Amino acid sequence: MSTVTPIQLLLVEDEDFDVARVRNTVALLAARIHIAGIASNGKAALDLIRAKPDKYDVVILDFQISGGLRGEALIQQIKELNPLLQIIVITKMTINMTDLDFANSLLKAGAFWYCTKYPGNIEEFIYQPTDFLLSICNAYEKKRLEKLKQRSDKRLMKNVEALLEAKMIHGESRPMIQLKEAIEKFARSDASVLITGSSGTGKELVAWNIHLKSKRHFETFVPINCGGIPQGLIESELFGYEKGSFTGAVASKPGLFEVANNGTIFLDEVSELPPSAQVKLLRVIQDGEIEKIGRTGSLSVNVRIVAATNKDLQKEVNEGRFREDLYYRLNVIPLDLVPLKDRGEDVLLLFDHFLAYFSADMGIPIPEVEPGAKEILLNYKWPGNVRELRNVAQRLLLNCEGKITAKDVSHPMILKSPLRKDDPAGERDFQGGQVLPLREMERIYRTNYFKYVRSISSSDSNAAEKLGLAPSNFFRMCKELGLK
Repeated sequence: MSTVTPIQLLLVEDEDFDVARVRNTVALLAARIHIAGIASNGKAALDLIRAKPDKYDVVILDFQISGGLRGEALIQQIKELNPLLQIIVITKMTINMTDLDFANSLLKAGAFWYCTKYPGNIEEFIYQPTDFLLSICNAYEKKRLEKLKQRSDKRLMKNVEALLEAKMIHGESRPMIQLKEAIEKFARSDASVLITGSSGTGKELVAWNIHLKSKRHFETFVPINCGGIPQGLIESELFGYEKGSFTGAVASKPGLFEVANNGTIFLDEVSELPPSAQVKLLRVIQDGEIEKIGRTGSLSVNVRIVAATNKDLQKEVNEGRFREDLYYRLNVIPLDLVPLKDRGEDVLLLFDHFLAYFSADMGIPIPEVEPGAKEILLNYKWPGNVRELRNVAQRLLLNCEGKITAKDVSHPMILKSPLRKDDPAGERDFQGGQVLPLREMERIYRTNYFKYVRSISSSDSNAAEKLGLAPSNFFRMCKELGLK
């Protein structure tokens, strides 16, 4: 036979007559409710809760208790000590009257319920005994549910933190610092985000971070590659269909927008959407409604849209392949990802990260990387961006034992073209047919090179360090070149 743990009450009351009446009322349900502690003033009550914060379930509080700490101030301090504690206020202030402002002030402070000490049997009980006991049971149930939710939220938050760790954006260059700051800022909004950048720059990783740092982080994240679904199926995949809406529809199918309801949907390669799907997507953004195939009415959804493309979407609009109104709806918050070749030392940071990841995965020691190999990695143009760097790290780990040399990295099976072709002041500066004075050419090269080094540095001091200059000399030279 199972036993039910009694509800533990803390009674905060300074009048013996009212303490006795509360005892008599609670005694009617003695098997379910137990007075575990009594305090005669606010400070004593806080001391009891502070000493054993998990001992009590419900506080019965006299609003006009003696001592300096009372009323809303005492309620707020109790809730600060233990937010799960439910507080029922008893008072003489509301005899024969209805005071909504008073009730609102109590609820705003954190009280669960309040009642007058009268009417009722003045000699024996507080308020109407049945209502009073029921309010205690309801308060306990609220505490129990809040505790379960708190535990559930903690478990979910651990999952979110684990995902954030797995989806961490690695990089310390100025573009990446600016990107991380933008993600933190824009994640708080529900506005649509359009991520642009060449293939392999990590657009889906950015979308994941926006979702996990938003208020929707406990909800579903649904990624979909719009270019990977046949055009004839993309509408049914995105918006779903009803049973019997076409031949072969033997059961209803929820679309991905339904699956992502209250969460985030990531539309990768959004430029590949056919015109009919673009029209329906526009309605989802404007009205928050989807039209399922075979359904007469629309279906409301609440989804944040993050879209991505490696194409120039403005050019697609100008050439009539993408709706202009949809473009502006998607492009509320633009995020442009820089290619890996413009991220400087991030190349080595990411390379070390991938080596550590694959070494742990394969159970082998992390190999030493020679300076010459690092130099080649830094000077390579990385047309495949981070995705290519990841593959290169994995290939090198499989082909090298203990040490990665310049010869290993420059092997045709590792890098197709080991050297970078586009430097900051390359051939384009002196192939126009005009011969410039050497001093002017040096100035052009120095200006472009300084701009490049600053773009991949976290600060001007960091740029000076990379160039082997004292910060004061670096600032002077920037001023001479007209760089702010």
